[in-house]
Parts: sequence; C-alpha cells; structure tokens
Amino acid sequence: MARPVRVGNLVEVSGTAAADEQGNILGGDDYYEQTKAALRIIGEGLGQLGASLEHVVRTRVYLRDPGWWEDAGRAHGEVFGQIRPANTIVGVAGFVDPRILVEVEATAVVEES
Repeated sequence: MARPVRVGNLVEVSGTAAADEQGNILGGDDYYEQTKAALRIIGEGLGQLGASLEHVVRTRVYLRDPGWWEDAGRAHGEVFGQIRPANTIVGVAGFVDPRILVEVEATAVVEES
C-alpha cells in the first residue's frame, strides 16, 4: 500500500513495498518483479491524489541486496518508459518483513488545483 501525501503541488510517496493490503508479498523472491509491483502500487497511490507516474520527478529505490540493482533498474526503466525521474538506488540491511526485497519512495510535482 502506497501512502501518498500532497502539499500544494508536491506529492510525496513513502517507502512502498510490493505488498497487497493483506500483507501478501507480490513478485515472490524476485527483485525485478517486486520493483515493478511496488511502482504499480505507487502509481495507484498517486492516482488517489490526482497525480500519475508521469508527474514523478524523483525516486529512491532501497534494495536488501544492492547486487540486484540491474534487475531493479530494468523494472524501473520499463515502468517509467520515456519518463526519466532522478533516481537513487541504495542498499539496506533489511526491512520490517524479511520477505521484502525492495522498497521505493517517490516524489511527484503536479499543477496546483
């Protein structure tokens, strides 16, 4: 579940894992699939506040094992396509749930309503 917050024209999405509302991890034990799922969830969260992935200007991808950065980067590139947000990939010691391999944060800028 993505937790977006909008202040003016800025939307911040907190760390989002590939997990559904029941806590099931999406994408199994696969960095590529978990990254795609997390980004899809972020897109849904942005939609709740009148934004979309097209508005994303920055992402931060946290990986339990940074050696899988290419898989996460490939998923990121496929989901965003021609959209090219600034991106940072960081290795971390772990997450609250050990099944989580990836968490993604996003920043979007939209026109003020």
